Amino acid sequence: MLKIAILGLGEGRSTMSAAIESSKVELVKVCDRNEELCKQRAKEFDFPHYTTNYNDLLQDEAIDIIAIYTPDHLHADHVKQALLHGKHVVCTKPFIDDLAAAKELIAISEQTGKRVFVGQSSRFFEPAKRQRKDFEEGLIGDLITIESHYHADHRWFLKKEWSLLQSFKWLYGGLSHPVDFIRWYLPNIEEVMGYGMISSNGKTAGLKNEDTMHFIFKATDGRIARVSGVYTSPTQPTKRDSGMTVILRGTEGASQADYHELRYSVTDKEGEERIIHWGDATIKYYFRFEGQSHHGGEYQNYLEYFADSIEQGFTAYPDMKEGIGTVALLQAMDKTLQTGMPVKIADVLAAYDIQL
Repeated sequence: MLKIAILGLGEGRSTMSAAIESSKVELVKVCDRNEELCKQRAKEFDFPHYTTNYNDLLQDEAIDIIAIYTPDHLHADHVKQALLHGKHVVCTKPFIDDLAAAKELIAISEQTGKRVFVGQSSRFFEPAKRQRKDFEEGLIGDLITIESHYHADHRWFLKKEWSLLQSFKWLYGGLSHPVDFIRWYLPNIEEVMGYGMISSNGKTAGLKNEDTMHFIFKATDGRIARVSGVYTSPTQPTKRDSGMTVILRGTEGASQADYHELRYSVTDKEGEERIIHWGDATIKYYFRFEGQSHHGGEYQNYLEYFADSIEQGFTAYPDMKEGIGTVALLQAMDKTLQTGMPVKIADVLAAYDIQL
């Protein structure tokens, strides 16, 4: 059984639950520089093996995998250190916040032979898994187009002082999920065009960057996709809409996976229409803590998928290069908001001499 350690115990709370419950990985140590948080997690999970020093994880030869859930600007350095110390890596999204580090990280991963997996958890939610399975089995034919959104009433966020800083952007904090869904099905996005604005609610609160955005993507084969994010407006009832959704429209059918609702609908190539819900046992597997703020089931699904990839020798996606590609796409989206012009992803990568 592969041995795993966790760095960062805020979001890492879900990963602790996932690792403890899993039969494919063994949690051996956790780390956070906030010792009070370490003590809190130790008590919550009855797991006393914590440290406040990342070097303790790096130097422990028993550890096979380090799972990283630190602030975005620390990811590149933490991933680099883990690879250089012979560890496989799980890193939460977005993979890095500065593409200047990408080329070196790719080289180090290739030199060490260690694997990197980007924790895009939404892919591992039950409706998204079912949608992918049905798609790969040809239930809706060939993909024509895909659309995804993340719409949430996050006006409460505007009361947090850090949300009003110039550095805070909903583009990266929110849209990384639906953008990942697009890249899952259309990985070769070559150009993006989009518009954004700060809503009147955002302006009143003092928000510095867009909270309302719509984008169109074009892939190298000519197919198009759409993504939108709205974050400071009331939402529809969940029976009518979901905070996050992904819709596939194919040559012979269509499907829709919803989040947080455990709801999936499909019109298959035979013309049969189905709406599928999952019950109490599945709800408890995915949402293990208060409300739906932490979703340990997705983390357990992707930890076990990554463990299988190491044991069986296949590539777990999103891997490092796919994670870097998503960051490049997000940066292209940021640029089109600023310029009002289409942006080619190849130009963003070329600026950093990155080849994927």
